[in-house]
Amino acid sequence: MSFADFRNLAPKTKNAIVAGSLTCFVFGVYYYTMRAVGGTDELQVAIDKFEEMKKKESEASVSRDS
Repeated sequence: MSFADFRNLAPKTKNAIVAGSLTCFVFGVYYYTMRAVGGTDELQVAIDKFEEMKKKESEASVSRDS
């Protein structure tokens, strides 16, 4: 099917083709993103380490102030 054939289609048919294409693209991006993000927990490990360091610092400052 060439682009010239696309012009001969009814407007509702063109809209359906565009809507289907966009829907496939969006689901493809969503699937790719979920696979990329879900593959590793590096960010969560970094957040946990940061929270643990902050907790130790606050405990140390409380014990110094006492």
